[in-house]
Amino acid sequence: MKDLLDVLTFAAALGCGLVAGIFFAFSTFVMRALGQIQQEKGIAAMQAINVAVLNPWFFGAFFGTGVVCFAIAFLAWGNAIGSQQACLLVACGLYLLGTIVVTMAGNVPLNDQLAAVGRGAEAQTLWGHYLSRWTLWDHVRTAASLTAAGLLTVSLWGGLLGDG
Repeated sequence: MKDLLDVLTFAAALGCGLVAGIFFAFSTFVMRALGQIQQEKGIAAMQAINVAVLNPWFFGAFFGTGVVCFAIAFLAWGNAIGSQQACLLVACGLYLLGTIVVTMAGNVPLNDQLAAVGRGAEAQTLWGHYLSRWTLWDHVRTAASLTAAGLLTVSLWGGLLGDG
């Protein structure tokens, strides 16, 4: 069982790192760039991104990592001890709550609002709100998935924790 847990942990660490990189890019420069171009073009670009992201590659990385984290949490509950168990459970909780739940509760509703916006004053008001709120939630997702990747990696190095 330990070998399976280690393989899943390695896979989840890679997945969390990949997802963190995606969110980091949006947090640090993509959203800023979209906010610096003409509003209609920024909105149109983000609307296109929100459609293009709905693909098997992204879903595999994003939700697949979530499934693996759920499996790790289940296995770690009964098959890991001490600091390793704590690292695994915290990492998986961070990814599931700080990445998937935040996406569904924070970013997706904003994306839905943006998809339905028309032009004019309504679009201008929504776009300013969208840029700041979406980026804030993206910072949370970046931190959660990156921290999860780090904790998963550390849990594989049980000797560093003293009891893994």
